[in-house]
Amino acid sequence: MYSIQTICEVTGGKFLTQDAPGEIDHLVYDSRRVQEPSTSLFFALKTEHNDGHKYIADALRRGVRNFIVSEEPDGYEAGGSSVIQVEDTLSALQKLVAFHRRQFSIPVIGITGSNGKTIVKEWLYQLLHDDYKVVRSPRSFNSQIGVPLSVWEMNAQHTLAIFEAGISRPGEMQRLADIIQPTIGVLTNIGEAHSLGFLDRDQKISEKVRLFKDCPVLIARSKDLGGRAGITASGTKVMTWGHAAGNDFMVRYGEKQADRTDFVIVFSGQQFHFSIRFVDHASVENAITCCCVLMVLGFNEKQIVDRLGKLHTIDMRLQLNHSINGSMVINDSYSTDVTSLTVALDFLKQQSSGLKRTVILSEFFESGKNDADLYSEIAELLIAYNIKRVIAIGEKIGDALQDRLAEGPELQTYLSTDDFIREYRGSQFFREIILIKGARKFGFERIALLFEKKMHQTVLEIDLNALAHNLKEYQRQLKPETKVMAMVKAFSYGSGGAEIASVLQYHNTAYLGVAYADEGVELVKSGITLPIMVMNAEESSFQAIADYQLEPAIFSFDVLNKFDRYIKEQGLMDYPVHLEIETGMNRLGFNVDEVQALASYISKSPLFTIKSVFTHLAASEDPSQDAFTKIQADRFQQAVAIFEKNITYPFLKHISNSAAIVRHPQLQLDMVRLGIGLYGIEIDNDRRLSLQAVATLRSTIAQLKKLKEGDSVSYNRKGVVHRDSLIATVRIGYADGYSRLFSNGIGKMMVKGRLMPVIGTVCMDMTMIDVTDLESVKEGDEVIIFGPTLPLQQVASWIGTIPYELMTGVSHRVKRIYFHE
Repeated sequence: MYSIQTICEVTGGKFLTQDAPGEIDHLVYDSRRVQEPSTSLFFALKTEHNDGHKYIADALRRGVRNFIVSEEPDGYEAGGSSVIQVEDTLSALQKLVAFHRRQFSIPVIGITGSNGKTIVKEWLYQLLHDDYKVVRSPRSFNSQIGVPLSVWEMNAQHTLAIFEAGISRPGEMQRLADIIQPTIGVLTNIGEAHSLGFLDRDQKISEKVRLFKDCPVLIARSKDLGGRAGITASGTKVMTWGHAAGNDFMVRYGEKQADRTDFVIVFSGQQFHFSIRFVDHASVENAITCCCVLMVLGFNEKQIVDRLGKLHTIDMRLQLNHSINGSMVINDSYSTDVTSLTVALDFLKQQSSGLKRTVILSEFFESGKNDADLYSEIAELLIAYNIKRVIAIGEKIGDALQDRLAEGPELQTYLSTDDFIREYRGSQFFREIILIKGARKFGFERIALLFEKKMHQTVLEIDLNALAHNLKEYQRQLKPETKVMAMVKAFSYGSGGAEIASVLQYHNTAYLGVAYADEGVELVKSGITLPIMVMNAEESSFQAIADYQLEPAIFSFDVLNKFDRYIKEQGLMDYPVHLEIETGMNRLGFNVDEVQALASYISKSPLFTIKSVFTHLAASEDPSQDAFTKIQADRFQQAVAIFEKNITYPFLKHISNSAAIVRHPQLQLDMVRLGIGLYGIEIDNDRRLSLQAVATLRSTIAQLKKLKEGDSVSYNRKGVVHRDSLIATVRIGYADGYSRLFSNGIGKMMVKGRLMPVIGTVCMDMTMIDVTDLESVKEGDEVIIFGPTLPLQQVASWIGTIPYELMTGVSHRVKRIYFHE
């Protein structure tokens, strides 16, 4: 803990007021995540599209009394608070944690690279935690904010730290280097990830290795390092691994095995023989990097061999699954530490949508804290996140939480996972959101299986982090004052309504847009509180719109007159509406020559308040239609001018869709409507944004069949093999949304990184692909229909359609799984 006086000195700030006594133990920048307000310090961070100063009042309401700001907030003079003013709040956060880091002399492993950072960090933890009390970055906390929050967790009981650092543009790494101050550096694979912010690969490497400027030892692949200049000048001992002579660690592979990889590392004249239970290239290289680190730390061959045998795969993502009895399950049997528990509880809160909150928790190990402090902190978190039921599994955790949760959640205790499974009854869980979080040794994956809905093995995986990333990519194109309306119509383009809307709400999107009222109703029922615009308001939906406080888009005098009568009948006033203007799409909307009459009518009516005026661009993605886009914009501005002459209060104007945000920045106006771009589909072919695919549609091979030349496949014998062939039947068909147009070689699916053609006619529930040329394929193997490795745009082009159609066509019987890191 540090006194607020010390923090003021370290950050170079000045007190605006100093009325809050006490010590600081927790750093927060999001008022929604305040758990222990009396010992918390709130940083009012400014980002491109948000300003933490807006949330100081909320933090005050939650009990926080210590703040670091860059501008004077309202109401701080009221007393009872300590407010430090600095020039840059992010810089102050980083200075404070850099100071905290300097209080420790333990070994610190700093990891950066493009690929494999988090896996190497977690594997090093698995390999070293028997010998050290380890503090490490939770999940992939490697950003300008994530790194200081990770390093702040260091305390006197830790004997080793492992932190990762990620950057996306030049100039960022030096700050992270000052915070981490590594004593052992690790550079992982330098690939194409996060390349958009750099001129070329060489610049990316030179920026990343700034982490190791004052590091005594650096371990890296020789082909990743890009030359040693600029590193050895500071006295860093650079140790490379590779296959050629001259590397400090010379690697040779053994004969290829189906279920393992054997390799030899020659180091300091000795040969070390290793074997791991992984065969994919990335895992093998990550394991070699870990071996090199252990050798530098002085571990012998037998110790490393024994530990390598215990390495297991790492799933860094929180999985949100639809479960039995209308429940949802977050599966996080990945690690047990307080920081990752906070991350998981935060995700649970974000997605709870009115569901009762339950946590299944194992004992915590190697936290660096004594049990009394540890379980007191855990209990405070469970109470603060309004958990209704806690199921504690382990010999100590039940007793430890018993008194601390006496007036909080219901507590159920079990000595072991087996005890819980023996007594499990599915009927005891109904309309709950259940977080399953346990140390690996408890085998909580068996508990997760109990909650699974029994569905077929075709799933649509939704990466919620990619969704948030794409939102931020578009926000970077906008002026700070421009709002975002996120379009979540058609079940969020097939991705799931409430789950997607919860993420958008969490990231401060201004509005949601749906096609029909029932979509909005479902969102409100799920706990969404953002304003929701209904694009297609029908007379039959007026009651639902009013009951759930939805905001209709009015597009004709007929709809306006009908809604007018309904509002009068209900005795309502000042009902919020959006007005759609027709400028060239020729679909819905008031014609420009009707706007004067419309504006006059609205200005005299007490029944309606205009929230926004908008129009739809017909071809904003097409350069050949830019002249027409300008005509539409001019027509819209003409209409807006008429409204502004007649309406005395401000209202929002919006015209831009996903493509226009990028291609026509001058049309941002007050708000933009972000649709398919949120899901990683970039309409602009210039690829100016670094979007990530949000959805992956995957299935599995149900059966393999060996056919003879001349045999036919599927209905009508349209697919005929012209050689002895191996045919795989995949668990997906047109009832799942895989169109029959993909039949007879038009479509392809990805198996083991290779495209395999569809053979024969796509059936209702099954599709056959020719895997003759694929080595070592087996039943149960994964098949990718579309995703990051097989872009949706490419798949859509094979049948002459657009990504929208494929996304929205994925059947509701296909299970949706949501991931969050």
